[in-house]
Amino acid sequence: MSRLKWILGVTLLAAAGAAVAIAVRRAREIEEVANETADDIEAQLDALDPATRAAVVGRLTSDVVDEVKAAQS
Repeated sequence: MSRLKWILGVTLLAAAGAAVAIAVRRAREIEEVANETADDIEAQLDALDPATRAAVVGRLTSDVVDEVKAAQS
């Protein structure tokens, strides 16, 4: 019976390790997509003329402030 418990423990430990490895890989993939998206947005903003860029950033800032206020209430 103790051998069965040992095998079960090793199996559960291996499964937990695999689950952690998968979670880490997914987190890295999500971070990579987020970084690529942020870089793309920054490149698009950099391509705008200064006045248009300021207007876009101001609008985005205003929208985020509204979302935060709505979430707090």
